[in-house]
Amino acid sequence: MNPTWYVTFEIRKSGTLLKQRSPRETRTFATEDEAKQFARGKFDEGLAVFAGTINPHLPRRLILASDIQAWLADDGDSTSAPGLSQRE
Repeated sequence: MNPTWYVTFEIRKSGTLLKQRSPRETRTFATEDEAKQFARGKFDEGLAVFAGTINPHLPRRLILASDIQAWLADDGDSTSAPGLSQRE
């Protein structure tokens, strides 16, 4: 199954790396439920998290860091949740 969702999260600097790293990392997932489960773990760690669908998946979704908590709390049809960006 091709991934249709991504979750991007900040990486905490540990100061042990020799080369500079990107402050964010992205993982891809086949389903929204898998993406939510992963995002919930990162959010619970206190990291800034955002998510969305991978093009060309429709409808296009972008969940901003400010909307992650509402997205994680929504177990039903997340396309109708207030504050979530949807583009077609």
